[in-house]
Amino acid sequence: MAADRPMRLPTVSPRRYRQFAWVGLVFLTLIILTGAAVRVTGSGLGCPDWPRCYENGPVFAQTGAHSYIEFANRLMTAVVGFAALLPFVGALRRRPYRRDLARLSALLPAGVVAQALLGGLTVKLDLAPVTVMAHYLLSAAILVAAVGLVWRAHHAPGERPRRGDGERRLTWAMRALAPLGLVTIFAGTLATAAGPHAGGEGTGDEVARLTFLGSGTLDWTINQHGRIATVLGVLAAGLWFYLRRRPQAGDRQQRHAITTLCALLLAQGAVGFVQYRLELPPSVVWVHVALASLTWLAVLWAVAATGRLEPAETRAPARVAAG
Repeated sequence: MAADRPMRLPTVSPRRYRQFAWVGLVFLTLIILTGAAVRVTGSGLGCPDWPRCYENGPVFAQTGAHSYIEFANRLMTAVVGFAALLPFVGALRRRPYRRDLARLSALLPAGVVAQALLGGLTVKLDLAPVTVMAHYLLSAAILVAAVGLVWRAHHAPGERPRRGDGERRLTWAMRALAPLGLVTIFAGTLATAAGPHAGGEGTGDEVARLTFLGSGTLDWTINQHGRIATVLGVLAAGLWFYLRRRPQAGDRQQRHAITTLCALLLAQGAVGFVQYRLELPPSVVWVHVALASLTWLAVLWAVAATGRLEPAETRAPARVAAG
């Protein structure tokens, strides 16, 4: 009789679920790095078809290092898919059950499926710049959900610091890091799409580049990316100095997040300068992309740690009493 009972997945404790959430975040970050490796090694069309490596031929890559590199990244997508599904299934079996975790975790496997479809379209369109840019930007969007899931998994529903009127500027300045960081990433994808690493160099495939300003497109996009990144760095540095001078305005997580962000931006600026002076060598470009991913994670964590402003209806009585 026992053999006829349907198998039930074991329940998941809050502590174990936090580990599941971290697994999802780590692997969703790793796939960005492996995808960047495909790009800078010129292996983007190492497997010219999708989902098979060769049309009407073998499923797996058989010849050439670039084919192996591209197909290894596709296999990595399958691993990432499992890592993204784990938090979702875990959220359904978590006890006590939390609807917010289930809803947020569902975005992770949905994002991986969207990435796989977009990746197939990118190959079909011979690495068209717009689709490659969308590929990276979608990865950045998925990380928003992954960081949010990790944060929520470590806190009870609604457990975020309440910020009063005296900290409104700090709160909004911290929140401004996210849209500014996203614009910086977008400008970076423009620069990459106009640069020499189109993704097809290793296989001899000619891939279209952005040329909306003719021969000056690359320099223009690099300069715009640099300017926007500088604004982001100035804002982050200003927040760091503010929290140093007024430690009571923030908490430990905020200070650690903004310190990490400043360190990554400093490293990113140095790497960006080196890659420009060395005329964009592939290895340095890959480091730049890797640091960009980590910087985006630091931005998201800083925003998550900022907390919420007190609602106006709870502040009004205090002002009346003070009068």
